[in-house]
Amino acid sequence: MSRSCDICKKGLLYGKAVSHSNRKTNRVWVPNLQKVKALVNGTPKTIRVCTKCLKSGKVQRAL
Repeated sequence: MSRSCDICKKGLLYGKAVSHSNRKTNRVWVPNLQKVKALVNGTPKTIRVCTKCLKSGKVQRAL
């Protein structure tokens, strides 16, 4: 199960967490993904979509 959006392909971002004493540790930013039942090629299918794609209307939800 990948942690990426099926519409825009937004995925994990890697970087460093920097403390007040300037010590650096690894950290990960994860996109806000939701499981949504949407119309894909006219048929309802469950896909993982980021909330930015949901808000912008790039996904047509199935009822």
